[in-house]
Amino acid sequence: MHYKTEQENFWAGRFGTEYIQRNNSDKLLASNLAFFAKALKAVNNIESCIEFGANIGMNLKALKLLYPNKEFYGIEINTDAVDELSKTIPRSNIYCKSILDFDDKNKYDIVLIKGVLIHINPNELPTVYSKLVNATNRYLLVAEYYNPDPVSITYQGNSDRLFKRDFVGEIMDKYPDFKLIDYGFVYHLDSNFPQDDVTWFLLEKNKLIT
Repeated sequence: MHYKTEQENFWAGRFGTEYIQRNNSDKLLASNLAFFAKALKAVNNIESCIEFGANIGMNLKALKLLYPNKEFYGIEINTDAVDELSKTIPRSNIYCKSILDFDDKNKYDIVLIKGVLIHINPNELPTVYSKLVNATNRYLLVAEYYNPDPVSITYQGNSDRLFKRDFVGEIMDKYPDFKLIDYGFVYHLDSNFPQDDVTWFLLEKNKLIT
């Protein structure tokens, strides 16, 4: 299948499959447990979560341990990753497609995107922001590389495959009905539970605005 952008084809293909092998370990699961326990400490009364760009489900595995008996869903473009993801959440809860093609009308208590916006073609970010905002009933958790100004970084020897910017600032400027309720940073040299220099932001939709 051929997608709209070079970045989608990149992740749907061989590179996306090879990525699976580099990001599947007990150490990453432990770090994710610590990460979500901190990033979501302010949330309450949640029953459902969807992850945009779920890959093989390392984030969702951690969330299922922290929030048992809740409903989890994922969007994933790479078919090999989907096969692995289906071992963590039901196949019926997986949307095997590009985020740009996601058009489900259901709402979820938490919408998560972690290390994915940085790989989206910058021209398509407004579309992705809209899909994130429209999917959430209440919370939006964004965890990405932060930079105050947009920059493109070479990624694994590939150009135009990784972009840093103030994603959440752009979301809040465009959607003022969201408020920032928490944020933080996890360093890659953290002695116990490292993440890849991730800056995270937890947003909540203003209940007074419909």
